[in-house]
Amino acid sequence: MKFIFASILAIHGLIHFMGFAKAYQFAELKQLVLPISKPVGMLWMLAALLFLAAVILYLLNSECWWMPALPGIFISQAVIIISWQDARFGTIANVIIVAVALIFISVLHFENTFRRDISDNRLTNNSLSTDILTAADIRELPGPVKRYLQHTGAVNKPKVKNMQVVFDVQMRGKGKEFATYTSEQFNFFDDPARLFFMKGKMFGLPVSGYHRFVKGTATMDIRLLGGIKVVNLSGEVLNKTETVTLFNDMCLMAPATLIDKRIKWEEIDSNSARAVFTNHGVSVAATLFFNNKGQLVDFESNDRTEVTEMKQYKFTTPVSGYRELNGTNIWTNGEAVWEYPDGKFTYGKFTLKEIRYNCN
Repeated sequence: MKFIFASILAIHGLIHFMGFAKAYQFAELKQLVLPISKPVGMLWMLAALLFLAAVILYLLNSECWWMPALPGIFISQAVIIISWQDARFGTIANVIIVAVALIFISVLHFENTFRRDISDNRLTNNSLSTDILTAADIRELPGPVKRYLQHTGAVNKPKVKNMQVVFDVQMRGKGKEFATYTSEQFNFFDDPARLFFMKGKMFGLPVSGYHRFVKGTATMDIRLLGGIKVVNLSGEVLNKTETVTLFNDMCLMAPATLIDKRIKWEEIDSNSARAVFTNHGVSVAATLFFNNKGQLVDFESNDRTEVTEMKQYKFTTPVSGYRELNGTNIWTNGEAVWEYPDGKFTYGKFTLKEIRYNCN
């Protein structure tokens, strides 16, 4: 679809050179019967250049491609109206281009709420110490949790105050096929915050989702075309559910944060431990399972709600494929699983692409 739209934009732009050529008598163009004055011919040229600039920016994945496209459309439509008999079909291309541009701007505006939240949290919620995590810091943790932190390489490295994560994601509802998305996520661990933005397609149209969890309050906002709200959830149930998700992030992707005093630990055996995490008065429990290498292989909680049914089921996140990524030994492939009464259902698959800690 990207190259189809780029082709429409490019061809439409190139056609405008015909009006310029007609005005300055550079070529005999039988397609254009009506005369075109030289000043109007310059407008044809200007529209062409604006469209071609938009094509270049679009192919370079610039978010600014619409800036030359929109004035190009206005100028183009003006000269089309002047030469309506010859050029009226160019209106179709202008309608397509303006529709795509407006959708893109709407999606960009929605994503910018996520970007602003990141900036706000960097300014107001980013003050945790990043001094070195030592063996003394983890002394009181259960044995399997200590081995996990040592295995990941978190010990003798800076403590973590925030992280940025990029995933490839596959998601589905019960009884449906997987859909593919890309996602970017920021977490802050002073006053715990989770900002998760996901982009993909629904029925071939752009769909974006923003899970926002700040100061113990969660919202889930999923939009088609950047403006049509498909899901819009908030409330106490979602607050507790996102508390589980945030603690899951800490366990799976920010092991250095497991020294947080808001976590109460209990060792079960050499390869498992139970934790209770409290945030803004909401407490959630989870059991962590480790292998003999010290790797965390699963996280299990009964405190998360399946929001489409508004029922609590056991929630697990098995992970595998440990490798070194940006200096941390961390999993590559993860799943999100509901244990329904009729059996386990994997509703999410995650491939970890990038992770960065203590982002400026």
